[in-house]
Amino acid sequence: MLTYPDVEITILQMFLSMISGVFVGFSLGLIGGGGSILAVPLLLYFVGLSSLPNAAHIALGTTALAVGLNAYANSFMHIKKHNVAPKIGTVFAGSGLVGSLLGAYLGHITPGTSLLLYFSIVMIILGIYISISRKASGAGTQEELAALEEARKKCFGFNAKKAIKVAIAGLAVGFLSGYFGIGGGFLIVPALIFSSGVCIRLAIGTSLISVGTFGLATGLEYMFYGNVILSVSLLYLLGGLVGGYMGTSLAVKVPRDKLRIIYGAIIVIVGIYMLLKTLGSL
Repeated sequence: MLTYPDVEITILQMFLSMISGVFVGFSLGLIGGGGSILAVPLLLYFVGLSSLPNAAHIALGTTALAVGLNAYANSFMHIKKHNVAPKIGTVFAGSGLVGSLLGAYLGHITPGTSLLLYFSIVMIILGIYISISRKASGAGTQEELAALEEARKKCFGFNAKKAIKVAIAGLAVGFLSGYFGIGGGFLIVPALIFSSGVCIRLAIGTSLISVGTFGLATGLEYMFYGNVILSVSLLYLLGGLVGGYMGTSLAVKVPRDKLRIIYGAIIVIVGIYMLLKTLGSL
């Protein structure tokens, strides 16, 4: 057994952590935005950490760190392909970093039961959003790379007024990402489009920088409070990289719209399950 302060992780739980990472990465590669939100319920109920003291905060911190590292790893390809708007991404991620640190602190002092209650409600809302929004299905994926350079040229310019809008949007999204310990890609892409006028293809690549920044900041803050199991985060990351490759490879072969609806329904069902479990513990 590997021991973290007051937490014992068995070999079986380590294996299940990696399988969970594969599933999360696969869903992210296949569907896009919103995939990482399943990381928390998987860690709690599939890996079996729900019985631990302070389980909610441990799950949020551990998965946030894994999602952040995974997003940074995936962003390298987008940077290499020039799929990133550096100025917009820097302003959005920079202001969002402040928001994510504040959100993570408030999440840390929120009672675990209340935090899971709010989280389950967010899952239900997100599942509905993914099912009905076409934009959600592209968040963080590698689709249509050949058209990205042309799309990048059509994006609007960047000025002081737009920088303020981007900063405000980043602060708000970063706060939500930090509080709930989620990647926030499903929020970042439309927020980038709305605040900066950037095209959706470029927003996809740029969003990964913010997802990585928010996740890493949240995870490190939770780690400071002793609420991160580093070995599990790394196993999630390893599984996520494998699953992401598998999901991205399959994404071009299956109808994305149908998958988006099915996946959104799964998130709603899991959210309802978490809601009932949490209400039952009150």
